Amino acid sequence: MRHIVIFLTVLGMVGCSAVDVRQYAENSPKLSLTEYFSGTTRGWGMVQDRKGRLTRQFVVDINGEIDQQGNLVLEEFFVWNDGERSARTWTIRPIDEHAFTGTAADVVGEAAGESYGNALHWRYSLEVPVDGRSWQIFFDDWMFLQPEGILINRTEMRKFGLRVGEVTIVFRKEHHRED
Repeated sequence: MRHIVIFLTVLGMVGCSAVDVRQYAENSPKLSLTEYFSGTTRGWGMVQDRKGRLTRQFVVDINGEIDQQGNLVLEEFFVWNDGERSARTWTIRPIDEHAFTGTAADVVGEAAGESYGNALHWRYSLEVPVDGRSWQIFFDDWMFLQPEGILINRTEMRKFGLRVGEVTIVFRKEHHRED
């Protein structure tokens, strides 16, 4: 049984995205993860279950700063439509011009991402509380920067390689300036 679970998990992670983020290299406006999320950003999001039914909505306020090591530190503050409040702090480390890794308290291991043109592809596993238990859910994020500082984030969530839901977030950079 354990081998089947491992196989399905690996299959789900490998099969999550056949799209290569490098195909967006010429798209604009260009997304610089550190520039976009430095300062204040607000996002409006929703969670849908595997059948597409809306299950939750939220607003997230993000404060981003570059630390002394050159990492992007994001403090996220969520307010959910049921009144719940939650927070997460990401530390995102640039590997090179296009690659990033990230950590947060509820992220299993490290997140990995690549950014080209107006796109960012970000993958990680997150410990998600569900009915008093903790589920490890794999998140496959795609973010696309639009004109006027709008960033659209679409995330597929998987458990054991099976699609369990989707998250959609629209971010607006506060005090946005055009490139």
